[in-house]
Amino acid sequence: MSQQANPRGTFLKIADTLKTWIETDPDMTELPSLAQVMSDHKVSRGVALRAFAVLRQEGVAEPVPGGRWRVVRAGARVDRRPLEQRIADIITADGLEVGQPFPSASALAERFGVSRPTVTRALEKLETAGVLAGGGQGRVRTVRAVPTREERS
Repeated sequence: MSQQANPRGTFLKIADTLKTWIETDPDMTELPSLAQVMSDHKVSRGVALRAFAVLRQEGVAEPVPGGRWRVVRAGARVDRRPLEQRIADIITADGLEVGQPFPSASALAERFGVSRPTVTRALEKLETAGVLAGGGQGRVRTVRAVPTREERS
């Protein structure tokens, strides 16, 4: 009879390995991708997801919509506001004025560490709210209105 690994508890072993990586690397801000964990540990997607769920339950990591899982460190401040609010803050933070070009979806995706489709949805919300104008394939978005403090909070 062949020796086969017992699948029960495999996700716990993976979660322990990821926690060890987080503890030994204080600069680690995001977890490896789900695909990477599946490949490294030769497990299914379901097992890898269960390992990530353990990390979430223990408060070690949290999912980021459109991005990789983020490492949660005690005492570290993380901006959990909706992405469209954080993107709208760029207008005042970068000193943009009405009519000026707004950063591209690719640049924003890199800046916030999320996927381009996630940024595109947030930008569409800002266009609907009248904060941005233009956009679309090949067109540069511009600032239509500078949000006031009340609109941003």
